[in-house]
Amino acid sequence: MNAAATIATGQAQAAPVMTCRGIVARYSRITVVEGVDFDLYPGEMLAVLGPNGAGKSSMLGAVSGIISGAGEVKIRDTEIGGMSAHKRAAHGIAFVPERRGNIFPTMSVEENIDVGLRLLPVQDREAQRELILGLFPILKQRADAMAGVLSGGEQQMLAIGMALGRKPQVLLLDEPTQGLAPMVFDILENAFNILKRSGLALLLAEQNVPFAARVAERYVVLSHGHLVRQGGKEDLRNPEELAEAFLGTANG
Repeated sequence: MNAAATIATGQAQAAPVMTCRGIVARYSRITVVEGVDFDLYPGEMLAVLGPNGAGKSSMLGAVSGIISGAGEVKIRDTEIGGMSAHKRAAHGIAFVPERRGNIFPTMSVEENIDVGLRLLPVQDREAQRELILGLFPILKQRADAMAGVLSGGEQQMLAIGMALGRKPQVLLLDEPTQGLAPMVFDILENAFNILKRSGLALLLAEQNVPFAARVAERYVVLSHGHLVRQGGKEDLRNPEELAEAFLGTANG
């Protein structure tokens, strides 16, 4: 059974953890994303690809509620598309935006993680803390260090760890590899694979297509705010398909 068939079989046996229909993202009166549909299943990563300015970050922002928009967003059977970002987070969405600075630089690594865990029931915090530190052991080693002195890769690990603090059902990641050393990619890949095995669903906006091909089961391509292509991991392993996927030059 090939990879696409395996994914299809798994999806047939599981209901989507997130369903999005007609997603629209706007800045004031300007619509930058329109009519995007997708489903996201437990234990998989869906990569959102496209060139700079295609609308990837805006789409994630609209889904998370931090950018004005419209459309249906469901977590399991609960419609959250009309809710604020805070309420969407309470229903299981965690978002790590593209911009750096998603941490508290004058607080220690341990204190940052505690902030991420603060809304989780007390009885669940220690297990989630161990999960985070297991994914990123360097954070345990640097627990007492001020977050602001960490390297870029370490800060990104901390930001992801903080997002996991609420034990989300869906983790949204916007350009997590941007500006990072290639050695960090292996750490992120390993962490994402562990999270998928735990049943977490991940939505990744990424310009680094080779990295997306390593970690994602499926992909969609945005071009000028519209979904123009979608496919499976096998497409991203083909150089010609990979170029088309990144540029959004073909429909499928």
